[in-house]
Amino acid sequence: MQQDPDQQRNLLLAVILSMAVLLGWQLFYAGPKLRDEQARLKAQQELTQQPGSSKEAPKSAAPSSATPGAPPAASTASEDAIKTSPRLTIDTPSMKGSIALRSGRFDDVVLAKYHVTVDPKSPNVVLLSPNDSAHPYFAEFGWVPAAGSNLKVPDRDALWQGSGTLTPATPVTLTWDNGQGVLFKRTISVDDDYMFKVVEEVENRSQGAVSLAPYARVHRYGTPKIENNWILHEGLIGVIGAQGEQRAKYADALDKPLHAFEPATGGWLGFTDKYWAATVIPDQTAQYRATFTAQPPKLPSEQPSYQADYMRDAISVAPGATVKVESQLFAGAKQMQILQAYQNTGIQQFDLLIDWGWFFFITKPLFRLMEAINSHVHNFGVTILILTVIVRLFFFPLANKQYASMAKMKKLQPQMEQLRERYKDDKVRQQSELMELYKREKVNPVAGCLPILLQIPVFFALYKVLYITIDMRHAPFFGWIKDLSAPDPTTVFNLFGLIPWDPSQVPVIGHLLMVGVWPLVMGATMWLQMQLNPQQPDPVQQQIFNWMPIVFTFLLAAFPAGLVIYWAWSNTLSLAQQYYIMRRQGADIHLMGNLSRQFKPVASMAGRGADAIKRRRNGKEKSE
Repeated sequence: MQQDPDQQRNLLLAVILSMAVLLGWQLFYAGPKLRDEQARLKAQQELTQQPGSSKEAPKSAAPSSATPGAPPAASTASEDAIKTSPRLTIDTPSMKGSIALRSGRFDDVVLAKYHVTVDPKSPNVVLLSPNDSAHPYFAEFGWVPAAGSNLKVPDRDALWQGSGTLTPATPVTLTWDNGQGVLFKRTISVDDDYMFKVVEEVENRSQGAVSLAPYARVHRYGTPKIENNWILHEGLIGVIGAQGEQRAKYADALDKPLHAFEPATGGWLGFTDKYWAATVIPDQTAQYRATFTAQPPKLPSEQPSYQADYMRDAISVAPGATVKVESQLFAGAKQMQILQAYQNTGIQQFDLLIDWGWFFFITKPLFRLMEAINSHVHNFGVTILILTVIVRLFFFPLANKQYASMAKMKKLQPQMEQLRERYKDDKVRQQSELMELYKREKVNPVAGCLPILLQIPVFFALYKVLYITIDMRHAPFFGWIKDLSAPDPTTVFNLFGLIPWDPSQVPVIGHLLMVGVWPLVMGATMWLQMQLNPQQPDPVQQQIFNWMPIVFTFLLAAFPAGLVIYWAWSNTLSLAQQYYIMRRQGADIHLMGNLSRQFKPVASMAGRGADAIKRRRNGKEKSE
């Protein structure tokens, strides 16, 4: 019995659309993903192992000056730069590091709970680094004197006085005297996670009033290695009051070196990486002016520099008076619960540090559901399996109606063929009669493509969750899957590790050769699901369907293992669901017939081979 051409066309359209989307995803993501991930890991290791040149930020305290000086001839390792300068230690459950007493910068923050690789013995992730390091990246708070004033303010050479260790239970206080009767005091506290609170005080002991404007900035020297600008935003970011979320990729910032925003109240600004961020947060009730700046390199030996900063209005301090200004610094992991907790304290839209993407209305609820499930099973791989079942149950009524409609369409094939034959010379009448038949029998001719199309937003939403949320980073499953956010590390092309060869190193096509166990399982389940349908009358269409599981196996091989596991499990559930509905509707199930047809050539070849061996054996015996 032949299928309705409309149904075939719709199903083929859905298949081609899905393949086109995934092929584009593969070209823009999968290939660069492997190379970029290796480069990222190497760069992170360099933060703790490799020496770098001095990339000094400007001596001026003005936040709008971000031009780095020329690197000197000598260089020191990052650790040496930290050890050779006076510092105040940071020690919290989430962070280790120090604050430079010379300059007062936050330039040494190591994330105690995160490692560069899955190996727990690998170095911890370094977030902020001092000026004399491979990748300078620091936050700074300070004051800018009024124009024309000779008032001395603390700059990069200022040596602050202070002692002790900064812990969640023990704040520290730094002081600096400008020698003109003005005392600067900075009290720093920190919580158990990643938030510093900075209280700046200016005590005027002179005979005249002084005027200063408080500022804060995050400065970054060099363009970090990013994985994929199309999937995830990495670069300058902020929420600037009523102006809302503002973004600038590194390349865009260099194209527009200065972006000054309108005066605003509330918000934050800084830099965001895939999993980490550093942002300065002004008093949410005070007005400020924010800017994004970038400085292209002036010499071949230099790199670009970038800065996100804000400055508040000038404050006048009368003789004998003291003023205080509060601000905050976030420097840590972009963990959803932590960001949400900070947002609940009044920081405007702080959860936008996580790029939830176009399908945020699906991605965020999906993530929250995953976290709720994982709080009970404590394995994100198992969580994905359970989540897939829940999603399937949610879509079951619609899928049931669609599969039932498809089954009815097959039963209507004789009547449809009669109508096509009767009105073969009148296409308009033919379509009209077919639509009347569909309406009378209550079937949907486009039901074939809807199940696939409905999966696409959920598929990409889950992909986004696996890709962006730090909870998935280094999250293990079972066996060889140690990181659900990374591709399956095995590959059939080296017999799953038995051959000492890395296929990913093959130029151009290396990423396509990383076809591991889970991509093979995914391809097999997709192939079995397609065997439920009858053979297509058009040989070209049938060839497309035959090759589709193979193509998808290679396309999805470089996707996160968690996503491939989801797809394989979803295929399995779809197979069972479709089989059940077809049996219930009394539709023909072509699984066994298609399997027999597919393996018949193989069995025939094996039989012919056996017969040939038998004939040769018999001929040899007769000759003897």
